[in-house]
Amino acid sequence: MKILFDKKKVIAVSACVLLIIVGLLHENLEHMVHTVNTPAQDQPSEQESEQKDYIKWVDFNVTYQALEDAYQWDVKTHGQDVELDWISLLAYLACRNGGDFSGYRSADMNTIAEVLINKENTLEEMTRDKKYYNYYQEAYSAVLGGMVGEYEIQTESESGELVWETKYGLKAFSPIAKGFEYYDYDDFGKPRAYGYSRPHLGHDMMGQIGTPIIAIESGYVEALGWNQYGGWRIGIRSFDKKRYYYYAHLRQNFPYHQSLKEGSKVQAGDVIGYMGHTGYSSKENVNNIKTIHLHWGLQLIFDESQKEGNNEIWVDCYNLTRFLTKNRSETYKNTETKDYYRVFQMVDHAKN
Repeated sequence: MKILFDKKKVIAVSACVLLIIVGLLHENLEHMVHTVNTPAQDQPSEQESEQKDYIKWVDFNVTYQALEDAYQWDVKTHGQDVELDWISLLAYLACRNGGDFSGYRSADMNTIAEVLINKENTLEEMTRDKKYYNYYQEAYSAVLGGMVGEYEIQTESESGELVWETKYGLKAFSPIAKGFEYYDYDDFGKPRAYGYSRPHLGHDMMGQIGTPIIAIESGYVEALGWNQYGGWRIGIRSFDKKRYYYYAHLRQNFPYHQSLKEGSKVQAGDVIGYMGHTGYSSKENVNNIKTIHLHWGLQLIFDESQKEGNNEIWVDCYNLTRFLTKNRSETYKNTETKDYYRVFQMVDHAKN
C-alpha cells in the first residue's frame, strides 16, 4: 500500500518540532548557566526552577575584625583619590575564602587596600575572573547596605549648645542604649522547643527590665503588636526594603515608645521600645520567658515571596552586634511620660 505525504504539511510539522527542541535546549542551557554561577547553597530546587532569579540563601560569616578593618579603610579613604567601599572589600575576600572568614587576618585586608590605594590594580580587574563576586557583593550589600554613609547629627559644642554636623561613617546603632549593661554570646541556630522544634534565628542580649531598645537602622515600622513566640515585638523595614529588623520579648505593660504606630518612620538611634521577657503565650501581655532579654533578628529580603514562609533568610547577628557597639545612642528619661528619648537627633540621608 502506498502512503502519500503532503510535502508542505511535512515541512510545517518538521519546523514546529525543530522549534520545540530548540526552545527546550535554550531553557535547559539558561538553567545550567544559572546553576554554575550560583553558590551551592543558593541553587534552586526543581520546584523553584520556574521562579524568578534572586538570591535564596545567605550565610553571613564575616568576623568582627573583618568588619572593623573594612570599615576603617572605607572611612579613611572617603573623599580621597581612591575611595574604598567596605562591602566590596569584604565581597572580594569572600571570593577568595569561599565565604569562610574563620582564618581571617587583618593583613589580608591591608594588602588588598594598599594595592588599590597605590593604583597597582583595580577592584574591577581583580574580580574579573571571580565567579561569585557579584553574589557576595549583592548578599553583603543586603546585610550592610544601610549602615555606613553620610548623615547629619547633633553634637554638643564647647559652650554646651547642640549644633548640627554633617558626617560620614557608621550611621547604624547598637540595639541597646548607651550606659545600659547587657551580656551576650553567639546563640544563633541553638535549638528552641516552644510550640515546635526550631533553630534560634536571632541574637539574644540579656539585661534589665526597661532598658531602652534602639532602632539599629532607619526605616518604617512594619509590625507592632503581640506575637505568640516573640511577645510584644516590633518589626522595622529598611528604606530599601532589603532588611527587616525584628525586636522581641519587649516589656510587659509598657513595651513600646508611645510615639510609635504601624507605618511610623524611625531614624537610626531612636528609642523604639523597652527590654522585657514577654512571649511564649497565645494570651497577650504575658511574661513566659524566664530570662530578661532582647531578641533581635535580621531578615534579608531579595523578593517579597521571602518575607514570610519557608523561604525566609535570617543571618547570624553576633559579630554585627559586636561591631555596632562602637555607636550607642545616648538617651534621657522624661519623668512625666516615662518614655526615653535620644539626646542627639539625627537625619539619615538614605532614600525613603
